[in-house]
Amino acid sequence: MSLTTLFALVLLGLPALGALALGLVGLSKESWRQHRTPFGVLATTAVYIPFLASLYLGWTVLQSGAYTVQLGTFLDAGPWSVDLAYLIDPLSITMALVITGIGTLIHIYSIGYMKHDAGAWRFFAYLNLFIFAMLQLVMADNLLVLFIGWEGVGLASYLLIGYWFKKPTNTDAANKAFIFNRIGDFAFLVAMFLLLKDVGTLQFAGILEGVDGLSQDTLFWVGLLMLIGATGKSAQFPLFVWLPDAMAGPTPVSALIHAATMVTSGLYLVTRLSPMFVLSPEVMMIMAVVGAFTAFIAATIAITEYDIKKVLAYSTVSQLGFMFLALGSGAFVAAIFHVVTHAFFKALLFLGSGSVIHTMEHAIETKHGGLEGSSHEDESSQHLDPQDIRLMGGLRHAMPTTFRTFWIGTLAIAGIPPLAGFFSKDEILMHTFNAGMGEFAGPLYIVLWVIGMVTAFMTAFYMVRLTATTFHGESRLESKLPGASAAFHESPRTMTFPLWKLAIGSIIIGWIGLPNFVVESITGQEAHIHLLKEWIYAQAADIKVTLPYLTEWLLMGGSIVVAFAGVFTGWRLYGKGQWEATDQRLQERFGEFYNTCRERYLLDEFYQRMVGQPVQWVCKNILEPIDRFGVGGVVTFFGVTTRVSGGVLRMLQAGLITNYAVFILLGVLFVLAIMILGPTIGGAP
Repeated sequence: MSLTTLFALVLLGLPALGALALGLVGLSKESWRQHRTPFGVLATTAVYIPFLASLYLGWTVLQSGAYTVQLGTFLDAGPWSVDLAYLIDPLSITMALVITGIGTLIHIYSIGYMKHDAGAWRFFAYLNLFIFAMLQLVMADNLLVLFIGWEGVGLASYLLIGYWFKKPTNTDAANKAFIFNRIGDFAFLVAMFLLLKDVGTLQFAGILEGVDGLSQDTLFWVGLLMLIGATGKSAQFPLFVWLPDAMAGPTPVSALIHAATMVTSGLYLVTRLSPMFVLSPEVMMIMAVVGAFTAFIAATIAITEYDIKKVLAYSTVSQLGFMFLALGSGAFVAAIFHVVTHAFFKALLFLGSGSVIHTMEHAIETKHGGLEGSSHEDESSQHLDPQDIRLMGGLRHAMPTTFRTFWIGTLAIAGIPPLAGFFSKDEILMHTFNAGMGEFAGPLYIVLWVIGMVTAFMTAFYMVRLTATTFHGESRLESKLPGASAAFHESPRTMTFPLWKLAIGSIIIGWIGLPNFVVESITGQEAHIHLLKEWIYAQAADIKVTLPYLTEWLLMGGSIVVAFAGVFTGWRLYGKGQWEATDQRLQERFGEFYNTCRERYLLDEFYQRMVGQPVQWVCKNILEPIDRFGVGGVVTFFGVTTRVSGGVLRMLQAGLITNYAVFILLGVLFVLAIMILGPTIGGAP
């Protein structure tokens, strides 16, 4: 076994072993479950060591180029087979580093966050299971092995969203996420079948070699079906409604699964097969429209939300929309770049929100006799919700670390230079404008660019609204529970340490994507300062930017102006914590549109009326009678027949020797009759 194969096995296998070990230990003895910190340490180690293995594998790729690690044959079915093989290349290593690096910090945070939870062993087992499934997805060499990870992250997400399963709303949220993802997964499966039929392989290299021979109709349908699959997993319109409800899970789950990793699965799939997607401009256009539409809708909802985690959830949906806008504009590297930067600042914001919720719960427990049921956000007071930003304010003094790092995350996602979000978001908008200069659907892409700029403004605005309302002004919980603010406190070091690491990453990670035109416009020579593009260019079929340097500078300047305008407007309206008067003015100014956003466009109600209720009616009035009287009737018939015939035969087997003698005599007479009358019966003369 080569050293690279060994490190690949460590990368993939250690999280799986961690999940198995945690599950077995947790189920073995009740007394062992009381020692919760060791579970967290074991789970963290099972992710940190794979992070080191990813660094080594990345170094080998840097030295020798991409290669495949083959562990055997996964499936052999007649004329074709699928190998259990993993692709070690810049794109997969980039994703693996994000998964294990961010995952390690979130595991460390979870040690403090889940300290008082009796099911911590189960929580960490699920986290390790998710890390394994996600690595399986991004390292796979073919679509079938990728699909195993694809379904695995869906299962792990289901388990973690419904982790506090005693609360019905949590289990409903888990079921909702699982069902909505199945819609996309079905489309993904059909696309795989089409590729297998027309290309004859599911290996990425074979698919990309064979797509040139596909018809435009086949390319369109395969691309569209994969886009639907990506839409479900990456929470795009119209399948994004599961993601905000997924905030029912513990906050570290929101940070890891629903901000940094799982929701980027669809983006990774499209990027991996980008040479196929660029051959179908229609699918690219649909992808861009879906992304821009999703980004705008989610941003408008986020402006009206009061739940701190749901604001961040809709922000995540909006940022994912930006990534799909990048994919549809041919900016595959920019999409992955935003995946990387978003992983840092959105994980930071989610963990920061968990820190805030942690202290709010403590204050409510101290002054209000405790939350009903649990010390985490799985249970809340009937009257005081620790996630409601309308009860917050004045937390900056009691929580200086959370306050400072949360502002860093806010400015990063707002696109303020030189923080991470500025570089990746600016590149996306520039590529969208560049697509508007193309021959295919040029005016449409210009409209999408305008939508992107408006959404960027709203992003900065609602994030400043959230941060200012949470940390500035005076404590509004104090008016509900006098003296509660005295219980505010900073989170333990296990929770603040990851916040600073993620904050540092949110500051510096954007520098791996410095725009080449900045140097090229000065020197007049081709530059290579965009390190991420130099790293993964071979795996992404980027459409080349053909804009003049002056236009690129103007576009960058426009992005900066929009970001600062959003921050300034948000601070002016909410900087002193005056949320109530400001929200009332916004509601009066925008009227019915504001109310529509507040009601989340009634999408859940629409799905319930147009899908849920008809399905329930069909099940109750058609399928249930068929099941009861059709299938059930057949089963009942055989049961009754068996019971009656058994009763008759049981009467014959009464145990009386005279009955047995009679049957023997009748049998003998029957045999004699056959022997004597047989030739006559057979027609012999």
